[in-house]
This record gives sequence, C-alpha cells and structure tokens, in this order.
Amino acid sequence: MKSVKRLLLLIFVVYLLPTFASAGLWAMREHPSGWSAARWSSAGILPKANESNDAAIYIFSAMTGGLKGSVASHAWIVTKAKGAATYTRYDKVGWGNPIRRNHRDPDAFWYSNPPQLVTSITGSKAELLIPKIEGAIAAYPHAEPGGYTIWPGPNSNTFVAYVLRTVPEIGAVLPPHAVGRDYLPDGEFVHLDEDSRDLHVTLRGLLGFSVGVRSGIEVHFLGLVAGLDLARPGIKVPALGRIGI
Repeated sequence: MKSVKRLLLLIFVVYLLPTFASAGLWAMREHPSGWSAARWSSAGILPKANESNDAAIYIFSAMTGGLKGSVASHAWIVTKAKGAATYTRYDKVGWGNPIRRNHRDPDAFWYSNPPQLVTSITGSKAELLIPKIEGAIAAYPHAEPGGYTIWPGPNSNTFVAYVLRTVPEIGAVLPPHAVGRDYLPDGEFVHLDEDSRDLHVTLRGLLGFSVGVRSGIEVHFLGLVAGLDLARPGIKVPALGRIGI
C-alpha cells in the first residue's frame, strides 16, 4: 500500500504539479478569442530565403491554441534547397489532407504563440539531409485523410518526431510539451533509431521511456514527458518544457 501511495505521489509531483502550474500561468495570459482572431503571420525569425545560397533545415515548435495550449505544442519542419529562393514548410494538421505544404509562413506564429527554434542545420550537411527528410515525409504512415488523432497520436508532433527518428543526423528531439511525439507509428512498441543511438519503448505513446544520446533519459506518462537532457545539461519538465543550458 505504501508503495502505491509513493508512486501516486511521484506521479503527482513529477507530472501533474507542473501541468497544473502551466495551466495556471496560461490562464493569467491574454489569448485570442478564436482561430480567426489569432496571429498567424511571420515572427521574423528566419532570414529571407534568397539572402543565402546555402541549403537549410529548421525544426520549429510553438504552443498551440485553446486550453490545450497550456500543456501542448505544435511542431513543423522547414527546408530550403541549395540556391532556392523560397522555404518549404511541412506540417501535419487535423483537417483535410493531413500533411500540409506551405500553408503558413515558415516561421509563423501558431495561434498567436511565437515559434521556438528546436534546431537548425545549414550548408553542405543540410544539402545532404534534405533528400532524406523528403523521403521520410513521403514514407510517413499516417499521411492519409483521417490519419490524425489529437491525443495520444498520431498528431502533428508524431509526424515531426517520426522524421527526426528516421533521419537521426538532424540531431534533435522535440520539447517535452510536444504531446504525441512518443506515439510510434504502425503500432510499434519498441523503436531503435536508424543510427542505433536512441531507444524508444512505449505503449501507444501513453506510457514508456526513451534513452540515448539525443533523448537523454525520458519517461513519458499520458503524453507528458519528464527527464534529463544529457547532451545539453538540463531537465525536461512536463508541460513547461526544457530548463537548463
């Protein structure tokens, strides 16, 4: 009985307390009254695509709208081929054809929330990786209409996390509030990244863990992620994000 109580207390402290704190902070802020009132324009983070001849890759994440915006974010991928004068943005959404291409500015606000740059790659490395990213996007198994479930997945974060696992040379993982990122497509329970440097074990994204060079040590519970970032020392806090260097 004591063990059960300690486990419940641990779950409350590690997962629920930060979630309640994030929800409280969210409630104190101003929010757009609806989709049409939200800001969806460029946040001015990226340089003009034609300013550089270099290839580029960017992964973005921004808190989403409504009450779920207190605990969950939305991620997307941006690429620019060498010599291209425009960026190409890829998102997965919950309406129509799920995989959208250039339906927003590459660095746009998402439901009035500013995007966070998760990682960026430029130059020859980006030039080599863009075809791999495009191949992973084309192979994503939940790209058909109806292939979207807001929780526990597959959702927008499931899509981006799939690309990051398939092309591990990108060297990034989505932030802890990217709910749905730990859902493994095709009903997988165990996945070893292509370079064998990160292991993911999950029960439909609801309960499991990830461990490795990029993931550090993570335990996810009901889509909420807690853990340690070992590559860039810090802690991963459910709903709140990463805290550290």
